[in-house]
Amino acid sequence: MNTPDTMIETHNQTQLDYFGKKIKDSMVPEASPYVVRQVDRLLACSKITQSERVLDLGCGMGKYTLEMARRGIQVEGLDLSPFLLEKFREYDGGRYNIPLYESDIIKFPPQLLARFDVITGFFVLHHVHDLEACFTACFHMLKPGGRIVFLEPNALNPLYYFQITFTPGMTWEGDGGVVKMRKGLMFRSMKNAGLTDTRLERFGFFPRFITNLPGIGLPLESVFEKIPLWKFALPFQLFTARKPAV
Repeated sequence: MNTPDTMIETHNQTQLDYFGKKIKDSMVPEASPYVVRQVDRLLACSKITQSERVLDLGCGMGKYTLEMARRGIQVEGLDLSPFLLEKFREYDGGRYNIPLYESDIIKFPPQLLARFDVITGFFVLHHVHDLEACFTACFHMLKPGGRIVFLEPNALNPLYYFQITFTPGMTWEGDGGVVKMRKGLMFRSMKNAGLTDTRLERFGFFPRFITNLPGIGLPLESVFEKIPLWKFALPFQLFTARKPAV
């Protein structure tokens, strides 16, 4: 799908204005149980190894990228915002010296062509303008046989819509893309971009402040998320797909 440049530029500016030059608490890198579990689930789902080269799209200030690097993953980061990338480098503090790229996903730097074994993203796709164009860019940045794995909000979970409506600093213009995080639309966009073996896995249950309760949050969550009654509405979704090997 071709998206006019003016539409892309308008959308990108909206996102830059939304994240602005103010640090959002939810974006600050921290190795909390909430963050660690999300990284655990993504790595288990994608089976990323330390020998693979990984690109984290929408890396922001490094909340998830730095946690992957801490585990020995060869990860690089790409984000639209120079402000967020500047903060990323500050939080990194020279520990990992992660290569970072300031770019729109769709117009990725040419040196990233066919460079990566895996492309990851944590809560980034609901901020992009054109899913199919994004997945097409991923297709071109992947090596043959490479794969993508994205962690996104579940569009079927009503709590996200209450959160967007009533949380100060959140807007429908900035986060309303949650409604697009539906299995049918996501899988169709991936397949139209040339990706195959599309899969979906859901997990989680509690908001961050409950999950982070020491000795209580994670054990309780692992019990509640296994109850069949609400599995369709569990808050987190892992979307995976693969680029054909030939």
